[in-house]
Amino acid sequence: MLYEGDFRSPPGRFALVAARFNAVVVDQLTAGALDALKRHGVPDDRVDVVKVPGSFEIPVVAQRLGKSGKYAAVICLGCIIRGDTDHYDHVAGAATSGIARAGLDAGVPVVFGVLTTDTLEQAVHRAGAKAGNKGFEAAVTAVEMVNLMALL
Repeated sequence: MLYEGDFRSPPGRFALVAARFNAVVVDQLTAGALDALKRHGVPDDRVDVVKVPGSFEIPVVAQRLGKSGKYAAVICLGCIIRGDTDHYDHVAGAATSGIARAGLDAGVPVVFGVLTTDTLEQAVHRAGAKAGNKGFEAAVTAVEMVNLMALL
């Protein structure tokens, strides 16, 4: 038997956890995610947006939301841009593993929509300028995963 999610209007509420750091980029990711959810039949009143200081803080909030039983999926949005120190590596690694762990612990889709780029220009391109909007893509992934989980 083959199980695969689809893109029809999914049931349940959705949470977006969005970092305030690098807001010029993350706000565009958030707008893209909200647009994707709306286009897939999720009305605004079934979406909660939670702002956190930065990408490092996303996992603990995503885990809390996922475990609450209120949400079909949690979409994590942030932007980490490489700097002159190894701070980037620590934050990117912690955000990545923390978001994965949040999903495993919560048992609901917790979708990774955190940009990790070398430059601000790359981030802007991935937030809708030239390379599509990765926030939109994360929300579409959430829709597909919610529909898949309903089959399992």
